[in-house]
Amino acid sequence: MSPTTTIAVLGAGSWGTALAILLSRNGNNVRLWGHLKAEIEPLQQDRENRQYLPGIPLPELLQPVSDLAEAVTGADQLLVVVPSHAFRQALEAVKPLIATDTPVSWATKGLEPKTRKLLHQVTLEVLGERPIAVVSGPTFAMEVAAGLPTAITVASPSAEHAQRFAGYLNSDCFRAYTSDDIIGVQIGGGAKNVLAIAAGIADGLGFGANTRAALITRGLAEIMRLGQAVGGKPETFMGLAGLGDLALTCTDNQSRNRRMGLALAKGLTIEQARKEIGQEVEGVGTAQEVFDKANELGVEMPITEQVYRILYEGLDPKEAVHRLLARDIKAEY
Repeated sequence: MSPTTTIAVLGAGSWGTALAILLSRNGNNVRLWGHLKAEIEPLQQDRENRQYLPGIPLPELLQPVSDLAEAVTGADQLLVVVPSHAFRQALEAVKPLIATDTPVSWATKGLEPKTRKLLHQVTLEVLGERPIAVVSGPTFAMEVAAGLPTAITVASPSAEHAQRFAGYLNSDCFRAYTSDDIIGVQIGGGAKNVLAIAAGIADGLGFGANTRAALITRGLAEIMRLGQAVGGKPETFMGLAGLGDLALTCTDNQSRNRRMGLALAKGLTIEQARKEIGQEVEGVGTAQEVFDKANELGVEMPITEQVYRILYEGLDPKEAVHRLLARDIKAEY
């Protein structure tokens, strides 16, 4: 079967590469763009992303490119998988290269730094009205690339676009569900990274499984309060992009955010931890944005607040735990 859809994937890190592999395995013609030629050339030569996904061959229909115009010109769909701090810049770069009705989806998690805007708001500002979607859920890149069973959510204001993009992703080992709650899915995908740092800190301090379960449960309550305050639907946070993603990132060391927490508990600085992890850790920046967003809206997020104070005010992790436990007794719901 000859490919009928050309999809440009922007961002050649672990998650962007994994999604590009999945899309091309499903019969789509995929161009995987990375902004550094020195990082893309090995992918072209080795037909493998040895830095992030060693041992996983790139399918024949996947073409790594370092020229942005080559990647996006004439593409039927764009999938943006760059870090949230580079999201607006990436959209501004592609704007003159794509048609005004080219659909844009993203698998980036987090809010825009400083403005605290959700990424669908950034997309609308930069590219105007067009079909959009966010892809989010409990996924580790290596497991997706290895073809292990996975489920994810594709959320869009357009049911037609959500269904279409879910179809590009869906396979025997990858189940894509659709949603119209683009706000809730984004909040769930971004805020859970902050809670994963908290879970890593708690485990790194040796606080045990009871503490981890409490953090996940109360962390979910925080995410739901924030999500509903900005217009998300309660049921979204009990699904793949909420509870599912939160549970995954809080409990498995494939999570970079959890590993950041473990490193902080050992006494490493943020920069030392980043160097040890070797990849972007979205939860560090997101902690600032979520903390500020919660304050702006008057939403109580005590665990998120303590993570913020550890990251940005140098609070000792043990003192942060003490502050959480010393809070006044209140009803759970």
